[in-house]
Amino acid sequence: MPEPMTEKLQKVLARAGFGSRREVESWIADGRIKVNGKVAQIGERVSDEDTILVNGKKLAPQHKIKEERRVLLYNKPEDEICTRDDPEGRPTVFAKLPPIKHGRWVSIGRLDINTTGLLLFTTDGELANKLTHPSSGIDREYAVRVMGDVTPEMVQNMHKGVMIDGHLCRFTDIQFYAGEGLNQWYHVVLMEGRNREVRKLWESQGLKVSRLKRVRFGPIFIPSTVRRGTFKELSAREIDKLVKLVEM
Repeated sequence: MPEPMTEKLQKVLARAGFGSRREVESWIADGRIKVNGKVAQIGERVSDEDTILVNGKKLAPQHKIKEERRVLLYNKPEDEICTRDDPEGRPTVFAKLPPIKHGRWVSIGRLDINTTGLLLFTTDGELANKLTHPSSGIDREYAVRVMGDVTPEMVQNMHKGVMIDGHLCRFTDIQFYAGEGLNQWYHVVLMEGRNREVRKLWESQGLKVSRLKRVRFGPIFIPSTVRRGTFKELSAREIDKLVKLVEM
């Protein structure tokens, strides 16, 4: 009989949504993972025939996890955080997602507590890691309501780039959308989306962001039919677009 196909344990666990490969390696080093009853080793290879326990919980067979690559689009409201649990008891984006039989939902990036709009989740941890890695160069588009007078010089500065927290941050596109006075809306595009980067770029010009909503991630736009606090499952065709972006 042919030998069963094997993969590195950290790759298998990352794909199942337990974290990045580096995070999984630290779990292995801490002895939190067992293969066939023995404490796992970093670099160990496993197949579908092996029994894997993560913190004592059995991992589903790999063919089931591979078959069930799913992606959800969630319209995040304000005041929800992007972690699974919160010591302060604040609502979390994971609370409204549908239950899942194999693996778990992994967020593709994050939005801060005051930012609304498009947030993607997948059952494929490897896909999530690739889509959020800076090298992927995937653009994100935001609708921004700005308080203050926006001058052409400010727009040029944000196009050219501003040093923020030791990084050169810039918008690749800035377009006036609608409004006047305290209710001016712009659409901006950036490639990485570091923590609060959109807000900090506008603040670097002495302006205040009063509303911020993500409307696009790569080829995926938020549909008007998905109300705040609700989700829709992406079609196979939409998922393929995301997969092709990172050449998986």
